[in-house]
Amino acid sequence: MIDRAGLADFLRRRRAALQPEDFGIVRGARRRTSGLRREEVAQLCTMSVDYYTKLERGRGPRPSEQMVASIARGLRLSVDERAHLFRLAGLNAPLRGPDGSQLSPGLRHVVDRIGDVPAEISTELGETLYQSPLHVALTGDRTSYRGPARSVGYRWFVDPATRQLYAREDHVFLTRVFVSGLRQVATLRGPGSRAAYFVELLLDQSEEFRQVWHRHEVAIPPLVKRLVHPEVGALELNYQSLADPERHHRLSVYTAVRGTESSERLQRLMALVPSPGSR
Repeated sequence: MIDRAGLADFLRRRRAALQPEDFGIVRGARRRTSGLRREEVAQLCTMSVDYYTKLERGRGPRPSEQMVASIARGLRLSVDERAHLFRLAGLNAPLRGPDGSQLSPGLRHVVDRIGDVPAEISTELGETLYQSPLHVALTGDRTSYRGPARSVGYRWFVDPATRQLYAREDHVFLTRVFVSGLRQVATLRGPGSRAAYFVELLLDQSEEFRQVWHRHEVAIPPLVKRLVHPEVGALELNYQSLADPERHHRLSVYTAVRGTESSERLQRLMALVPSPGSR
């Protein structure tokens, strides 16, 4: 059963604890609300202000799983807070574990604060969960895929368009990178895991994958990525990552050496990113 009073109280207190500056919202001189306004939270949660207001007042229909998940993302809830929110709504909390897509609030906060470099958060299977605006401009929106296609490693072998972003001379090496990475995850997670399922799919669908898989290579990290953007041209970007051991996600950041042609082209690309107010 939904706990309407508990849900309303939790939402109000979480909203009051959030600061507008953390979301790129300018705190005006006439602002009286200590935290976020209801309309700001509604926008972050991709729902109407009226619907969110009813939840905070303990009214309206019980929210669906999708709606509760959207609220959890908008309010940047921790794993425990998200599970609590689901229980208040009378729903079973999603299972935790390496296959989950619950974002780390800390990693997401980092991405939101470094808007001048391409950055993304992804699962251990290469499924993009969150991108900085500049990363979207660089690679396109990678969060809209569904099923196995969410994994860039899977798309590499079944969707030729995936390779267009990468320098052609690196394709053979990147094939080894994707295969070795999937092997490591599949070995770690074991039979019956999603990684093992991806392996089965690709062994059945891709001759290229089969050939490289049987080499049994592991640990081939791509430290430099050479991309070919349709508007600004070729870029050579350094690659660094930060791991979230609790969720098995990673934050990847791409940077160009200052003063290089790639750095200049990245600046040109940044100029093409719409400002928050124009989106």
